[in-house]
Amino acid sequence: MPLQRRVPKFGFTNINRKEHQGINLDTLQQLVDDKKIKDTLDFDTIVSLGLAGKNELVKILGRGELKTKLNVTAHKFTATAKAAIEAAGGEAVTL
Repeated sequence: MPLQRRVPKFGFTNINRKEHQGINLDTLQQLVDDKKIKDTLDFDTIVSLGLAGKNELVKILGRGELKTKLNVTAHKFTATAKAAIEAAGGEAVTL
């Protein structure tokens, strides 16, 4: 049996893939309710709260509801998250 048929085959791994650490809107609302953040959330605050590492990329996801005005700074936003942040009167800034 030739070597290429003996070795088990697995899927493809893209070496250029960028992994993002996801943070949902309900998590942001919980932080506001717990008075850990007030009106701005930037990358340094996210790292200090332990939601992401300092070398990770952050993506804000749209699960949940945001009731307070927040100025959020992150690497990426989903369309629903950006719409929900702007509907609450906040601002979504992309790094």
